Amino acid sequence: MQRLYRKRIVLGVGGGIAAYKSAELVRRLLEQGAEVRVVMTRGGSEFITPLTLQALSGHPVHLDLLDPAAEAAMGHIELARWADLVLIAPATADLIARIAQGLANDLLTTLVLATDATVALAPAMNQAMWRDPATQANLDTVQARGLKLFGPASGSQACGDIGLGRMLEPTDLAHLAADCFQRQALTGKHVLITAGPTQENIDPVRYITNHSSGKMGFALAEAAIEAGARVTLVTGPVHLPTPDRASRIDVVSARDMLAACEAAMPCDILIASAAVADYRPEVIAAQKLKKDPATADGMLLRMVRNPDILATLSGRQDRPFSVGFAAETENLLDYAARKLRDKNLDLIVANDVANPSIGFNSEENACSVIDRQLNETLLPQTSKGKIARQLIALIATRIHQVQ
Repeated sequence: MQRLYRKRIVLGVGGGIAAYKSAELVRRLLEQGAEVRVVMTRGGSEFITPLTLQALSGHPVHLDLLDPAAEAAMGHIELARWADLVLIAPATADLIARIAQGLANDLLTTLVLATDATVALAPAMNQAMWRDPATQANLDTVQARGLKLFGPASGSQACGDIGLGRMLEPTDLAHLAADCFQRQALTGKHVLITAGPTQENIDPVRYITNHSSGKMGFALAEAAIEAGARVTLVTGPVHLPTPDRASRIDVVSARDMLAACEAAMPCDILIASAAVADYRPEVIAAQKLKKDPATADGMLLRMVRNPDILATLSGRQDRPFSVGFAAETENLLDYAARKLRDKNLDLIVANDVANPSIGFNSEENACSVIDRQLNETLLPQTSKGKIARQLIALIATRIHQVQ
């Protein structure tokens, strides 16, 4: 299992002879599915060229703290926020000392101060420098602050000495980087999620829709990404920021949503949380409809059925593991079980939207999850983010059972 799949790693390269191993380390991290950006100290660039690491990582190498071009693209604060892990290899005695003192006198040390990501150091230095009390005190300081140490190893050194201080090999460092992350239940899976309402036009001014905010679907997208999945989020009109690392497709009508979902197939898991309009006006007026004095008592609007997105996708030959939602105001479990059967679903999430504390637009939810054997799992009321993580964990358990 690739625990580094889609993980964002900033590789810091210090000024030591072990910097030659950084090229191989980039390759090992990429092989495990990570995205890698390289930050070099000026000393590091004397041992291995930035061009080499740029070619291997596929991204420009960052060198200077005050580089206007870099700041316009991905400056030190952006890099700090971008990273899931900052791995410094090699971490020289000088670099460790500056980090221990909290200095920010180059791009790499500034990045370490600015990031909330895990920071790991792979020491590389002469065995005497490693044993020096000052180095050991600096190591105690950085570890007390929560930074991780990867190594060093013992063996022959470039200077001819033998002892502790060698940087670990790239394969070992890649494994240790992976150990910084929990094993993720949906790593390598493509999850397709629908969210929000749909809008069905009556004329250029008016449309039919519902109260769905999309919050549950967006929370599910975030939870699936946390679980390691590649997420395609097809959403109706909502005012929500795109979850980090989700591929978002904005649609309006039910037919738009179906077309977008079909274009995103195949997928491993389908989670249909969108509140799709069952009907649409048979004819969309070309101009705004006006009041007609002859029909002062009302207006007749003929409606036709929309395509059933969930039934269509769950009925495909390359059918994904299919999860539906049932938003009901009465007979919740009975209606949900019927929908589970009629639409050939693996799981259905039943929501009581008559309850204003967990209905549309609320920040919290509570639901029951029903499987094909009509077993019910109750998820008590809590935030939609926590409900989403519980649902993703349940889905991950079920999908591994059927594989």
